Amino acid sequence: MPISLKMPALSPTMEEGTLAKWLVKTGDKIGPGDIIAEIETDKATMEFEAIDEGTIAAISVDEGTENVKVGTVIAVLAEEGEDVEEAAKSGGAAAPVPSPAPAKSDSPAPSPASAPAPAAAPAPSASPAPASSGERVFASPLARRMAADKNIDLSQVSGSGPRGRIVKADIEGAKAGSAKAAPAPAASAPSAAPASTVEMSDETRAILDARIPHQVSKLSGMRKTIARRLTESKQQVPHIYLTVDVRLDKLLALRGEINKALESQGVKISVNDLLVKALGKALIAVPECNVAFSGSELIQYERADISVAVSIPAGLITPIISDADGRSVSSIATAMKDLAGRAREGKLQPEEYQGGTASLSNMGMMGIKQFEAVINPPQGMILAIGAGEKRAIVDDNGEIVPATMMSATGSFDHRAIDGADGARLMAAFRELVENPLGMLA
Repeated sequence: MPISLKMPALSPTMEEGTLAKWLVKTGDKIGPGDIIAEIETDKATMEFEAIDEGTIAAISVDEGTENVKVGTVIAVLAEEGEDVEEAAKSGGAAAPVPSPAPAKSDSPAPSPASAPAPAAAPAPSASPAPASSGERVFASPLARRMAADKNIDLSQVSGSGPRGRIVKADIEGAKAGSAKAAPAPAASAPSAAPASTVEMSDETRAILDARIPHQVSKLSGMRKTIARRLTESKQQVPHIYLTVDVRLDKLLALRGEINKALESQGVKISVNDLLVKALGKALIAVPECNVAFSGSELIQYERADISVAVSIPAGLITPIISDADGRSVSSIATAMKDLAGRAREGKLQPEEYQGGTASLSNMGMMGIKQFEAVINPPQGMILAIGAGEKRAIVDDNGEIVPATMMSATGSFDHRAIDGADGARLMAAFRELVENPLGMLA
């Protein structure tokens, strides 16, 4: 009996994903443990592992298809001894079932799914792209994007996919610049042409000023998640902000000594690594801030796992340095280098960026002097780090001296953390940074 391979839930909160890449093709034999596809979630690209043995009878969702709902049939597997063609016929029909939801004949605006929703389903993807002759062009979402980037007219491309559908390989083999010139339709509105590559929602059309030259691009899954979570945070979490100025001279000197000692091991400590350590130690010293608010209960953690904001091309992700209070700074540096590298490649596992007890965001390297970060629920706080800069200060002897100073701002969930406890945390953090040997003890 044919086995339906369905879009997996690769994290507890995953509802849909992008089928980024197929690593098998129709007719390939697979077994348990074989990697058959790469699935792109809102935060990372993950491998889809087979658990059954058999032959790929049909691939029902093209690679590059976005917004594929969890549970959608993406391929059909014929078991040992089963006729592959018969399996494809009997099992393949199940794939399009989840597709009709976002597909409305002409209206591109199902509001819950935001602007990109009409391109979610593999089967209805033909509707947004009428050919110049009036016939509909059947192409995968990825093929459409590639064609737009290369200025290729889809009506002039022969499709090699199922039922003649245009797929990635067809665009790669087509000549760039083959799109038909379209000066006539552009006469009325100069900005009409750039907007044609994306089917816009009614919401987008309502706010668009078409008089201004523009481009409209689809929101990635990551950007949608960032928008949703930050909106929820600012609407539901009452933020309180506390700022301290911190002297960095001793920490910078200690960093230089540590890096000299670790040079032979190829390990290099950054200022950020030391700040992660300091925040971890401060949270253990002030456990009232190492908390999560659930509405009915307050969770107080006994270990500091710090989510560190990392900027990547698609947006922002927060890999976690676990046990930041207990591990060495060299271990933090090594872990941070590995996590940040894999974050930029989209290769993090869910457990490496989901969770954490508090967050740290450092924009000092971008020259930002001070800012207020948005809390990442259900965490109770986030620390925003500004740039280190030379300032004139009055020392303990009343003398005006130059010093390297930075501003650090803590954002606290005021439902869970009182202002006095937040102030204690900021004071503990400042003490550890200004007397850094204490964080190594």
